[in-house]
Amino acid sequence: MSVLLVDLKTQYQRLESDIRARMDAVLEHGQFIMGPEVRELEAALAEFAGVPHVISCASGTDALLMPLMAKGVGPGDAVFTTTFTFIATAEVISLVGATPVLVDIDPLSYNIDPLKLEAAVETVTHEGQLRPSAVISVDLFGLPADYPAIDDIANKHDLLVLEDAAQSFGATLNGRRAGSFGHVAATSFFPAKPLGCYGDGGAVLTDDEELAGVVDSIRVHGKGVHKYDNVRVGLNSRLDTLQAAVLLPKLSVFDDELAARQQAADRYTERLDNRVVVPHVPVHATSAWAQYVIQVENRDQVVQALRDAQIGTAIYYPKPLSLQSAYASLGHAVGDFPVAESAAEKVLSLPMHPYLSVDDCDRIVDTVIAAVE
Repeated sequence: MSVLLVDLKTQYQRLESDIRARMDAVLEHGQFIMGPEVRELEAALAEFAGVPHVISCASGTDALLMPLMAKGVGPGDAVFTTTFTFIATAEVISLVGATPVLVDIDPLSYNIDPLKLEAAVETVTHEGQLRPSAVISVDLFGLPADYPAIDDIANKHDLLVLEDAAQSFGATLNGRRAGSFGHVAATSFFPAKPLGCYGDGGAVLTDDEELAGVVDSIRVHGKGVHKYDNVRVGLNSRLDTLQAAVLLPKLSVFDDELAARQQAADRYTERLDNRVVVPHVPVHATSAWAQYVIQVENRDQVVQALRDAQIGTAIYYPKPLSLQSAYASLGHAVGDFPVAESAAEKVLSLPMHPYLSVDDCDRIVDTVIAAVE
């Protein structure tokens, strides 16, 4: 592709000397597991997100899993989440033995619809077969979910709120950074994320000191005073020191990259508005622009036109969780989540990264407009 969906190579060229110096330092001191760069990164992430506690880990999936483990969520518990997300969001619910309760999305934000969330909680409460326990709210495509509304529902029904900030790290809502909402948040450092490493990685963010301590224990096999004093069943989920060495230089330019992402998004929106359905960002929020997602009626034609023009594209997500084979046991059918199902048939992601040129954006937009019209 001449225009990449995500351009990690250009970013590396910008940061090569810093990344190599950081990695060389790790190779020199040899502390490949939980080395000093890991603690340095955790402190820097905490300052960036505005939370007191950050616990890095091996993946964004583990970052979602460990808070549920720490809170004892398990069999008999209902955990509410959106049906329009990557499977990891629901997967962790199943891994602790709880039951995912899927909820439809808001048509503008693609995030969980608070009105439908409350209706789902009330339905589960009325049926009495499961205990409403938690909600995992996903900040899809980089935009934080409606946390004021979600928090009101959670307070009313005594639910744990776990923010899935895998795509939104760097975004804001009412002046607060993503990763600081709910009781606890999880983010991912998968390479394609706005802040990504060169492998798998993730982090848990919280202002709950007790929860942070339990998560810190879980990530190292449930350690107590030391790793051979095991006080609970845990995981092997430490962030490699080399990945921390990659993330530290990236974090140093992250604000600059977020601004560049916003400029690219603005160029897209200016030219595509009223031609396709463009992303909606409320005035009190900013997006990290993990993806720039449009909706088109003739998606197959637009995809083919982009590919013919050697422009990267992707579909996030072609099938809601409610229609995935892995969750057939939930008993959902076509029509149960009409907003998410409609979005799955029309959404299309355009190239989005901090190194898109004006010419690149214009070429992409021209290709989309020609295919649509």
